[in-house]
Amino acid sequence: MNHKRGFPAFIAAFVFIFFFEFVWHGMLMKSLYVETASLWREEPMFPWLILGQAVIAFAFTGLYVSKIGVNCPATGAGYGLVIGILCAGGDLIRFSVQPLTTKILWMWVAGGLIEFAVAGAIVGAIYKPLSSSTA
Repeated sequence: MNHKRGFPAFIAAFVFIFFFEFVWHGMLMKSLYVETASLWREEPMFPWLILGQAVIAFAFTGLYVSKIGVNCPATGAGYGLVIGILCAGGDLIRFSVQPLTTKILWMWVAGGLIEFAVAGAIVGAIYKPLSSSTA
């Protein structure tokens, strides 16, 4: 493990997640959320939103660094797709108990797959494990 390279990967993942979710949820999905306004807060609790995104980026990057640990954008993207599939399961469960529209469900699933595949590629591109000669 190379924690010095893991931290920049975490920062890059967090920045990407923040901006991706701003565009995906704040712009592309805005009309869908307006249609179901009674289900949501009038304004998001921004500090909690940022903390949640940081926790996701930290866990996502930490798992990659500790268990995958290779410098390869394609491997990172594959890892991200698996995480996106895992999150899609949560979206399906949430859909089963909340009165959400199917449009929202499928946008969440698609967004998660795209977001985590790209975040994985970013982490895979930035993270460099220690070489065997320096380990």
